[in-house]
Amino acid sequence: MRQHWWRGTALFFAGTILLAACSSGSSPSGSAAGSTAAQPSGSSATSSGTKELDDAMAGKYTGTVVTAFGPFVDEDQAKYESMVKVFEDATGIDVKYEGTKQFEQDISVRVDADNAPDVADFPQPGLLASFAKTGKAVDLSSFLSADYLKAQYVQSWLDMATKPGPSGDVTAGVWERVNAKSFIWYPKKAFDAAGYKAPTTWQELTDLTAQIQADGDTPWCVGIESGVATGWAATDLINDIMLGSQPPETYDKWVAGTLPFSSPEVKAAWQTMADMWLKPGEVFGGTKGIVSTAFGDAPAPMFTDPPKCWLHRQGNFITSFFPKTAVAGVDYDFFPLPAVDESHAGYMQVAGDVWGMFHDRPEVRALLEWYTSAKHLEPWMATGGALAPQKDVDTSKYGQPVEQKIGDLLKSATAIRFTSGDQMSGAVRTAFWKEITSFINGDETIDQALANIDKAK
Repeated sequence: MRQHWWRGTALFFAGTILLAACSSGSSPSGSAAGSTAAQPSGSSATSSGTKELDDAMAGKYTGTVVTAFGPFVDEDQAKYESMVKVFEDATGIDVKYEGTKQFEQDISVRVDADNAPDVADFPQPGLLASFAKTGKAVDLSSFLSADYLKAQYVQSWLDMATKPGPSGDVTAGVWERVNAKSFIWYPKKAFDAAGYKAPTTWQELTDLTAQIQADGDTPWCVGIESGVATGWAATDLINDIMLGSQPPETYDKWVAGTLPFSSPEVKAAWQTMADMWLKPGEVFGGTKGIVSTAFGDAPAPMFTDPPKCWLHRQGNFITSFFPKTAVAGVDYDFFPLPAVDESHAGYMQVAGDVWGMFHDRPEVRALLEWYTSAKHLEPWMATGGALAPQKDVDTSKYGQPVEQKIGDLLKSATAIRFTSGDQMSGAVRTAFWKEITSFINGDETIDQALANIDKAK
Protein backbone atom coordinates (compact mmCIF):
# COMPACT_ATOMS: atom_id res chain seq x y z
CA MET A 1 0.00 0.00 0.00
CA ARG A 2 1.49 3.33 -1.00
CA GLN A 3 0.69 5.46 2.02
CA HIS A 4 1.78 8.70 0.35
CA TRP A 5 -0.89 8.21 -2.35
CA TRP A 6 -3.58 7.88 0.31
CA ARG A 7 -2.41 10.98 2.15
CA GLY A 8 -2.48 12.91 -1.10
CA THR A 9 -6.09 11.99 -1.82
CA ALA A 10 -7.50 12.01 1.70
CA LEU A 11 -8.51 15.66 1.69
CA PHE A 12 -10.16 15.33 -1.72
CA PHE A 13 -12.35 12.43 -0.63
CA ALA A 14 -13.10 14.05 2.71
CA GLY A 15 -14.35 17.14 0.90
CA THR A 16 -16.43 15.07 -1.48
CA ILE A 17 -18.08 13.14 1.33
CA LEU A 18 -18.68 16.30 3.35
CA LEU A 19 -20.31 18.02 0.40
CA ALA A 20 -22.54 15.01 -0.29
CA ALA A 21 -23.55 14.69 3.34
CA CYS A 22 -24.34 18.36 3.81
CA SER A 23 -26.36 18.58 0.59
CA SER A 24 -28.53 15.57 1.39
CA GLY A 25 -32.19 16.45 1.75
CA SER A 26 -33.41 13.34 3.54
CA SER A 27 -32.19 11.06 6.26
CA PRO A 28 -32.08 7.28 6.57
CA SER A 29 -34.74 7.49 9.24
CA GLY A 30 -37.02 9.21 6.79
CA SER A 31 -36.92 12.63 8.46
CA ALA A 32 -35.85 15.77 6.65
CA ALA A 33 -32.90 17.73 7.90
CA GLY A 34 -34.07 20.21 10.46
CA SER A 35 -37.03 18.14 11.66
CA THR A 36 -37.27 16.43 15.02
CA ALA A 37 -36.93 12.67 14.72
CA ALA A 38 -37.86 10.22 17.44
CA GLN A 39 -34.86 8.41 18.87
CA PRO A 40 -34.79 4.64 19.44
CA SER A 41 -34.99 3.60 23.05
CA GLY A 42 -31.59 3.21 24.63
CA SER A 43 -29.93 5.44 22.05
CA SER A 44 -27.59 8.15 23.11
CA ALA A 45 -28.21 10.07 19.88
CA THR A 46 -29.14 13.67 20.19
CA SER A 47 -32.39 15.17 18.86
CA SER A 48 -30.69 17.74 16.64
CA GLY A 49 -32.96 16.74 13.77
CA THR A 50 -30.22 15.74 11.34
CA LYS A 51 -28.99 12.27 10.65
CA GLU A 52 -25.87 11.12 12.43
CA LEU A 53 -23.59 11.24 9.41
CA ASP A 54 -24.56 14.86 8.71
CA ASP A 55 -23.83 15.72 12.34
CA ALA A 56 -20.54 13.86 12.19
CA MET A 57 -19.47 15.74 9.08
CA ALA A 58 -20.37 18.97 10.86
CA GLY A 59 -17.90 18.05 13.59
CA LYS A 60 -20.46 17.32 16.29
CA TYR A 61 -18.75 14.11 17.42
CA THR A 62 -15.15 15.34 17.26
CA GLY A 63 -13.03 13.58 19.88
CA THR A 64 -15.22 10.49 20.15
CA VAL A 65 -13.88 6.99 19.53
CA VAL A 66 -15.35 4.06 17.59
CA THR A 67 -13.73 0.66 18.09
CA ALA A 68 -13.72 -1.60 15.04
CA PHE A 69 -12.74 -5.27 14.90
CA GLY A 70 -12.32 -7.57 11.93
CA PRO A 71 -10.29 -10.00 9.84
CA PHE A 72 -8.34 -7.35 7.91
CA VAL A 73 -4.61 -7.83 8.58
CA ASP A 74 -1.40 -6.94 6.79
CA GLU A 75 -2.04 -5.24 3.42
CA ASP A 76 -5.83 -5.27 3.78
CA GLN A 77 -5.57 -3.66 7.20
CA ALA A 78 -3.35 -0.93 5.74
CA LYS A 79 -5.87 -0.31 2.97
CA TYR A 80 -8.79 -0.21 5.38
CA GLU A 81 -7.04 2.15 7.79
CA SER A 82 -5.98 4.48 4.97
CA MET A 83 -9.55 4.53 3.66
CA VAL A 84 -11.18 5.15 7.05
CA LYS A 85 -8.70 7.96 7.72
CA VAL A 86 -10.78 10.00 5.26
CA PHE A 87 -13.74 9.59 7.61
CA GLU A 88 -11.60 10.44 10.62
CA ASP A 89 -10.21 13.58 9.01
CA ALA A 90 -13.67 14.74 7.93
CA THR A 91 -15.43 14.08 11.25
CA GLY A 92 -12.83 14.19 14.02
CA ILE A 93 -13.99 10.71 15.09
CA ASP A 94 -11.17 8.31 15.95
CA VAL A 95 -11.78 4.83 14.48
CA LYS A 96 -9.56 2.39 16.34
CA TYR A 97 -9.32 -0.79 14.25
CA GLU A 98 -7.99 -4.12 15.51
CA GLY A 99 -7.41 -6.99 13.09
CA THR A 100 -6.99 -10.70 13.77
CA LYS A 101 -6.46 -13.85 11.76
CA GLN A 102 -8.70 -15.74 14.21
CA PHE A 103 -11.68 -13.44 13.83
CA GLU A 104 -14.41 -16.08 14.12
CA GLN A 105 -13.03 -17.36 17.40
CA ASP A 106 -11.98 -14.00 18.83
CA ILE A 107 -15.22 -12.13 18.20
CA SER A 108 -17.21 -14.88 19.90
CA VAL A 109 -14.94 -14.74 22.95
CA ARG A 110 -15.20 -10.96 23.16
CA VAL A 111 -18.97 -10.83 22.78
CA ASP A 112 -19.46 -13.60 25.35
CA ALA A 113 -17.20 -11.70 27.76
CA ASP A 114 -19.17 -8.45 27.31
CA ASN A 115 -16.11 -6.97 25.64
CA ALA A 116 -17.57 -6.50 22.16
CA PRO A 117 -16.22 -3.76 19.87
CA ASP A 118 -18.54 -1.03 18.68
CA VAL A 119 -18.60 -2.51 15.17
CA ALA A 120 -17.25 -5.72 13.67
CA ASP A 121 -16.63 -6.80 10.09
CA PHE A 122 -18.04 -10.29 9.45
CA PRO A 123 -16.83 -12.31 6.47
CA GLN A 124 -19.34 -14.98 7.58
CA PRO A 125 -22.97 -13.74 7.65
CA GLY A 126 -23.86 -16.94 9.50
CA LEU A 127 -21.73 -15.85 12.45
CA LEU A 128 -23.35 -12.42 12.53
CA ALA A 129 -26.73 -14.17 12.46
CA SER A 130 -25.90 -15.97 15.70
CA PHE A 131 -25.41 -12.61 17.45
CA ALA A 132 -28.54 -11.14 15.89
CA LYS A 133 -30.60 -14.10 17.09
CA THR A 134 -29.61 -13.50 20.70
CA GLY A 135 -30.12 -9.74 20.45
CA LYS A 136 -26.46 -8.95 21.01
CA ALA A 137 -26.11 -7.33 17.58
CA VAL A 138 -28.02 -4.05 17.22
CA ASP A 139 -30.93 -3.96 14.76
CA LEU A 140 -29.76 -1.32 12.28
CA SER A 141 -33.32 -0.57 11.16
CA SER A 142 -33.47 1.53 14.35
CA PHE A 143 -31.74 4.27 12.34
CA LEU A 144 -31.42 3.05 8.73
CA SER A 145 -34.91 2.87 7.24
CA ALA A 146 -36.00 0.25 4.73
CA ASP A 147 -36.53 2.94 2.08
CA TYR A 148 -33.03 4.30 2.59
CA LEU A 149 -31.42 0.86 2.37
CA LYS A 150 -33.42 -0.01 -0.76
CA ALA A 151 -32.04 3.13 -2.34
CA GLN A 152 -28.50 2.02 -1.52
CA TYR A 153 -28.60 -1.74 -2.29
CA VAL A 154 -30.40 -4.17 -4.57
CA GLN A 155 -32.76 -6.48 -2.71
CA SER A 156 -30.38 -9.45 -2.69
CA TRP A 157 -27.95 -7.62 -0.43
CA LEU A 158 -30.76 -6.59 1.92
CA ASP A 159 -32.04 -10.16 2.07
CA MET A 160 -28.57 -11.44 2.98
CA ALA A 161 -28.26 -8.85 5.77
CA THR A 162 -31.67 -9.67 7.25
CA LYS A 163 -31.45 -12.22 10.06
CA PRO A 164 -33.86 -13.63 12.68
CA GLY A 165 -33.80 -11.64 15.91
CA PRO A 166 -35.29 -12.34 19.33
CA SER A 167 -38.68 -11.00 18.20
CA GLY A 168 -38.61 -11.22 14.41
CA ASP A 169 -36.33 -10.36 11.53
CA VAL A 170 -33.75 -7.60 12.00
CA THR A 171 -31.29 -5.71 9.82
CA ALA A 172 -28.15 -7.28 11.23
CA GLY A 173 -25.54 -5.46 9.15
CA VAL A 174 -24.59 -3.32 6.18
CA TRP A 175 -22.41 -4.44 3.27
CA GLU A 176 -19.21 -2.56 2.61
CA ARG A 177 -16.73 -4.44 0.39
CA VAL A 178 -17.26 -7.71 -1.51
CA ASN A 179 -15.69 -10.04 -4.03
CA ALA A 180 -17.35 -12.10 -6.73
CA LYS A 181 -16.67 -15.74 -7.48
CA SER A 182 -18.56 -17.00 -10.54
CA PHE A 183 -15.82 -16.74 -13.16
CA ILE A 184 -13.62 -18.83 -15.42
CA TRP A 185 -10.13 -17.52 -16.14
CA TYR A 186 -8.12 -18.40 -19.22
CA PRO A 187 -4.75 -17.58 -20.90
CA LYS A 188 -6.00 -15.01 -23.38
CA LYS A 189 -3.07 -14.82 -25.79
CA ALA A 190 -2.87 -18.60 -26.30
CA PHE A 191 -6.66 -18.94 -26.12
CA ASP A 192 -7.17 -16.48 -28.96
CA ALA A 193 -4.36 -17.98 -31.01
CA ALA A 194 -6.00 -21.41 -30.73
CA GLY A 195 -9.24 -19.95 -32.11
CA TYR A 196 -11.25 -20.60 -28.95
CA LYS A 197 -14.20 -18.40 -28.03
CA ALA A 198 -15.50 -17.57 -24.56
CA PRO A 199 -18.73 -19.57 -24.08
CA THR A 200 -21.97 -17.92 -23.02
CA THR A 201 -24.02 -21.09 -22.41
CA TRP A 202 -23.40 -24.34 -20.57
CA GLN A 203 -23.51 -26.29 -23.84
CA GLU A 204 -20.90 -23.99 -25.35
CA LEU A 205 -18.70 -24.55 -22.29
CA THR A 206 -19.09 -28.32 -22.68
CA ASP A 207 -18.26 -28.04 -26.39
CA LEU A 208 -15.18 -25.92 -25.59
CA THR A 209 -13.76 -28.47 -23.14
CA ALA A 210 -14.40 -31.22 -25.69
CA GLN A 211 -12.56 -29.20 -28.36
CA ILE A 212 -9.58 -28.62 -26.07
CA GLN A 213 -9.36 -32.36 -25.44
CA ALA A 214 -9.72 -33.09 -29.15
CA ASP A 215 -6.77 -30.77 -29.73
CA GLY A 216 -4.71 -32.97 -27.41
CA ASP A 217 -4.76 -30.69 -24.35
CA THR A 218 -6.31 -30.67 -20.86
CA PRO A 219 -9.23 -28.28 -20.28
CA TRP A 220 -9.22 -27.61 -16.54
CA CYS A 221 -6.69 -26.32 -14.01
CA VAL A 222 -8.02 -27.30 -10.56
CA GLY A 223 -6.67 -27.35 -7.02
CA ILE A 224 -8.64 -27.51 -3.77
CA GLU A 225 -5.91 -28.03 -1.15
CA SER A 226 -6.12 -25.36 1.56
CA GLY A 227 -4.89 -26.86 4.83
CA VAL A 228 -7.71 -27.45 7.30
CA ALA A 229 -10.09 -25.78 4.80
CA THR A 230 -9.22 -28.15 1.94
CA GLY A 231 -12.27 -28.56 -0.27
CA TRP A 232 -13.73 -25.05 -0.13
CA ALA A 233 -12.77 -24.33 -3.75
CA ALA A 234 -14.86 -27.32 -4.86
CA THR A 235 -17.81 -26.30 -2.69
CA ASP A 236 -17.78 -22.91 -4.43
CA LEU A 237 -18.34 -24.69 -7.74
CA ILE A 238 -21.31 -26.53 -6.21
CA ASN A 239 -22.69 -23.13 -5.17
CA ASP A 240 -22.41 -21.84 -8.72
CA ILE A 241 -24.07 -24.93 -10.17
CA MET A 242 -26.91 -24.68 -7.65
CA LEU A 243 -27.47 -21.01 -8.50
CA GLY A 244 -27.25 -21.71 -12.21
CA SER A 245 -29.66 -24.64 -12.17
CA GLN A 246 -32.22 -23.81 -9.45
CA PRO A 247 -34.29 -20.79 -8.36
CA PRO A 248 -32.55 -18.61 -5.74
CA GLU A 249 -35.17 -19.73 -3.21
CA THR A 250 -33.97 -23.32 -3.56
CA TYR A 251 -30.41 -22.21 -2.84
CA ASP A 252 -31.69 -20.33 0.23
CA LYS A 253 -33.48 -23.41 1.55
CA TRP A 254 -30.34 -25.49 1.08
CA VAL A 255 -28.19 -22.91 2.90
CA ALA A 256 -30.76 -22.68 5.71
CA GLY A 257 -30.75 -26.46 6.15
CA THR A 258 -34.36 -27.06 5.16
CA LEU A 259 -33.29 -28.68 1.88
CA PRO A 260 -30.99 -31.61 2.72
CA PHE A 261 -27.75 -32.29 0.90
CA SER A 262 -29.18 -35.67 -0.14
CA SER A 263 -32.03 -33.95 -2.03
CA PRO A 264 -32.25 -34.52 -5.80
CA GLU A 265 -31.38 -30.87 -6.46
CA VAL A 266 -28.10 -30.96 -4.54
CA LYS A 267 -27.17 -34.43 -5.78
CA ALA A 268 -27.65 -33.24 -9.37
CA ALA A 269 -25.24 -30.36 -8.72
CA TRP A 270 -22.58 -32.77 -7.44
CA GLN A 271 -23.07 -34.96 -10.51
CA THR A 272 -22.63 -31.93 -12.76
CA MET A 273 -19.39 -31.12 -10.97
CA ALA A 274 -18.24 -34.72 -11.43
CA ASP A 275 -19.02 -34.54 -15.14
CA MET A 276 -16.88 -31.39 -15.39
CA TRP A 277 -13.83 -32.46 -13.43
CA LEU A 278 -13.73 -36.17 -12.70
CA LYS A 279 -13.76 -37.75 -16.13
CA PRO A 280 -10.41 -38.88 -17.56
CA GLY A 281 -8.46 -36.10 -19.25
CA GLU A 282 -10.56 -33.23 -17.87
CA VAL A 283 -8.14 -31.88 -15.23
CA PHE A 284 -4.39 -31.32 -15.27
CA GLY A 285 -2.89 -33.81 -12.81
CA GLY A 286 -6.07 -35.92 -12.65
CA THR A 287 -8.37 -36.27 -9.66
CA LYS A 288 -5.48 -36.92 -7.28
CA GLY A 289 -3.93 -33.67 -8.43
CA ILE A 290 -7.13 -31.79 -7.61
CA VAL A 291 -6.89 -32.77 -3.96
CA SER A 292 -3.12 -32.31 -3.60
CA THR A 293 -2.73 -29.00 -5.47
CA ALA A 294 -3.03 -25.80 -3.42
CA PHE A 295 -5.83 -23.59 -4.70
CA GLY A 296 -3.40 -20.68 -5.24
CA ASP A 297 -1.04 -22.85 -7.29
CA ALA A 298 -3.78 -24.32 -9.48
CA PRO A 299 -3.80 -21.63 -12.21
CA ALA A 300 -0.01 -21.66 -12.72
CA PRO A 301 -0.04 -24.23 -15.58
CA MET A 302 -2.18 -21.83 -17.63
CA PHE A 303 0.81 -19.52 -17.93
CA THR A 304 3.32 -21.99 -19.35
CA ASP A 305 4.14 -21.91 -23.07
CA PRO A 306 2.15 -23.69 -24.32
CA PRO A 307 -0.50 -23.85 -21.57
CA LYS A 308 -0.82 -27.19 -19.79
CA CYS A 309 -4.46 -26.44 -19.03
CA TRP A 310 -6.79 -23.71 -20.22
CA LEU A 311 -9.65 -22.98 -17.81
CA HIS A 312 -9.68 -22.13 -14.11
CA ARG A 313 -12.86 -21.47 -12.12
CA GLN A 314 -12.29 -19.04 -9.24
CA GLY A 315 -13.20 -15.65 -7.76
CA ASN A 316 -11.70 -12.31 -8.68
CA PHE A 317 -9.11 -12.53 -5.89
CA ILE A 318 -7.25 -15.30 -7.75
CA THR A 319 -5.41 -12.75 -9.90
CA SER A 320 -3.14 -12.06 -6.92
CA PHE A 321 -1.79 -15.60 -7.44
CA PHE A 322 -1.09 -15.07 -11.15
CA PRO A 323 2.48 -14.38 -12.31
CA LYS A 324 3.47 -10.80 -11.47
CA THR A 325 4.35 -10.21 -15.11
CA ALA A 326 0.91 -11.34 -16.39
CA VAL A 327 -1.11 -8.47 -17.86
CA ALA A 328 -4.91 -8.46 -17.66
CA GLY A 329 -6.55 -8.42 -21.07
CA VAL A 330 -3.33 -9.58 -22.70
CA ASP A 331 -2.04 -12.64 -20.86
CA TYR A 332 -5.32 -13.54 -19.18
CA ASP A 333 -9.01 -12.77 -19.22
CA PHE A 334 -12.21 -14.24 -17.84
CA PHE A 335 -15.85 -14.93 -18.59
CA PRO A 336 -18.79 -15.61 -16.25
CA LEU A 337 -19.42 -19.28 -15.60
CA PRO A 338 -22.53 -19.95 -17.71
CA ALA A 339 -25.72 -21.07 -15.99
CA VAL A 340 -26.49 -24.77 -16.32
CA ASP A 341 -30.09 -23.75 -17.07
CA GLU A 342 -30.30 -20.56 -19.13
CA SER A 343 -33.46 -19.52 -17.30
CA HIS A 344 -31.25 -18.92 -14.25
CA ALA A 345 -28.60 -16.86 -16.04
CA GLY A 346 -27.46 -13.61 -14.46
CA TYR A 347 -26.71 -14.95 -10.98
CA MET A 348 -23.56 -14.07 -9.03
CA GLN A 349 -21.95 -15.90 -6.11
CA VAL A 350 -20.24 -13.50 -3.73
CA ALA A 351 -18.31 -13.24 -0.50
CA GLY A 352 -17.49 -10.09 1.39
CA ASP A 353 -17.74 -7.90 4.44
CA VAL A 354 -20.93 -7.17 6.35
CA TRP A 355 -20.53 -4.85 9.36
CA GLY A 356 -22.56 -5.39 12.50
CA MET A 357 -23.01 -3.06 15.48
CA PHE A 358 -22.76 -3.93 19.17
CA HIS A 359 -22.97 -0.48 20.77
CA ASP A 360 -25.52 2.11 19.62
CA ARG A 361 -24.08 5.62 19.78
CA PRO A 362 -24.33 8.51 17.28
CA GLU A 363 -20.71 8.32 16.16
CA VAL A 364 -21.06 4.55 15.59
CA ARG A 365 -24.20 5.11 13.53
CA ALA A 366 -22.35 7.70 11.45
CA LEU A 367 -19.58 5.24 10.56
CA LEU A 368 -22.02 2.50 9.53
CA GLU A 369 -24.03 4.92 7.41
CA TRP A 370 -20.77 6.03 5.76
CA TYR A 371 -20.24 2.41 4.70
CA THR A 372 -23.57 2.35 2.82
CA SER A 373 -22.29 4.57 0.00
CA ALA A 374 -19.76 3.35 -2.53
CA LYS A 375 -18.17 6.81 -2.50
CA HIS A 376 -16.26 5.95 0.67
CA LEU A 377 -14.78 2.85 -0.99
CA GLU A 378 -13.35 4.60 -4.04
CA PRO A 379 -9.76 4.90 -2.68
CA TRP A 380 -9.69 1.12 -2.12
CA MET A 381 -11.33 0.50 -5.50
CA ALA A 382 -8.60 2.54 -7.15
CA THR A 383 -5.80 0.34 -5.81
CA GLY A 384 -7.57 -3.00 -6.25
CA GLY A 385 -9.03 -5.66 -3.97
CA ALA A 386 -12.46 -4.17 -3.35
CA LEU A 387 -15.76 -4.45 -5.21
CA ALA A 388 -18.60 -2.16 -4.19
CA PRO A 389 -22.06 -3.68 -3.57
CA GLN A 390 -23.82 -0.31 -3.27
CA LYS A 391 -26.09 1.02 -6.03
CA ASP A 392 -24.26 4.33 -6.30
CA VAL A 393 -21.00 2.69 -7.39
CA ASP A 394 -19.20 4.39 -10.26
CA THR A 395 -17.45 1.48 -11.95
CA SER A 396 -15.08 3.86 -13.75
CA LYS A 397 -13.41 4.35 -10.34
CA TYR A 398 -11.95 0.85 -10.38
CA GLY A 399 -8.23 1.13 -10.95
CA GLN A 400 -7.91 -2.30 -12.56
CA PRO A 401 -9.69 -3.12 -15.85
CA VAL A 402 -10.54 -6.63 -14.65
CA GLU A 403 -12.28 -5.29 -11.55
CA GLN A 404 -14.16 -2.70 -13.58
CA LYS A 405 -15.49 -5.48 -15.82
CA ILE A 406 -16.43 -7.58 -12.80
CA GLY A 407 -17.98 -4.54 -11.13
CA ASP A 408 -20.23 -4.02 -14.15
CA LEU A 409 -21.30 -7.68 -14.03
CA LEU A 410 -21.98 -7.46 -10.31
CA LYS A 411 -24.03 -4.31 -10.75
CA SER A 412 -26.20 -5.97 -13.41
CA ALA A 413 -26.60 -9.36 -11.66
CA THR A 414 -30.21 -10.47 -11.27
CA ALA A 415 -29.66 -12.82 -8.32
CA ILE A 416 -26.82 -12.41 -5.82
CA ARG A 417 -26.12 -14.99 -3.15
CA PHE A 418 -23.36 -15.39 -0.57
CA THR A 419 -21.08 -18.41 -0.52
CA SER A 420 -22.99 -21.24 1.18
CA GLY A 421 -20.34 -22.40 3.63
CA ASP A 422 -20.01 -18.97 5.23
CA GLN A 423 -23.72 -19.08 6.10
CA MET A 424 -23.95 -22.66 7.31
CA SER A 425 -23.00 -23.86 10.78
CA GLY A 426 -19.35 -24.60 11.37
CA ALA A 427 -20.07 -28.34 11.63
CA VAL A 428 -21.90 -28.46 8.29
CA ARG A 429 -19.33 -26.29 6.55
CA THR A 430 -16.45 -28.47 7.74
CA ALA A 431 -18.31 -31.62 6.71
CA PHE A 432 -19.02 -30.10 3.30
CA TRP A 433 -15.31 -29.46 2.74
CA LYS A 434 -14.27 -32.89 4.01
CA GLU A 435 -16.85 -34.94 2.15
CA ILE A 436 -16.45 -33.26 -1.22
CA THR A 437 -12.71 -33.85 -0.93
CA SER A 438 -13.29 -37.53 -0.15
CA PHE A 439 -15.66 -37.83 -3.11
CA ILE A 440 -13.23 -36.19 -5.54
CA ASN A 441 -10.44 -38.39 -4.21
CA GLY A 442 -12.53 -41.48 -4.98
CA ASP A 443 -12.96 -42.54 -1.34
CA GLU A 444 -16.76 -42.18 -1.29
CA THR A 445 -19.75 -42.14 -3.61
CA ILE A 446 -21.95 -39.07 -3.99
CA ASP A 447 -24.67 -40.70 -1.89
CA GLN A 448 -22.24 -41.55 0.92
CA ALA A 449 -20.74 -38.05 0.98
CA LEU A 450 -24.12 -36.30 0.98
CA ALA A 451 -25.49 -38.54 3.72
CA ASN A 452 -22.44 -37.82 5.88
CA ILE A 453 -22.91 -34.06 5.51
CA ASP A 454 -26.58 -34.35 6.49
CA LYS A 455 -25.51 -36.17 9.65
CA ALA A 456 -23.36 -33.16 10.60
CA LYS A 457 -26.49 -31.11 11.22
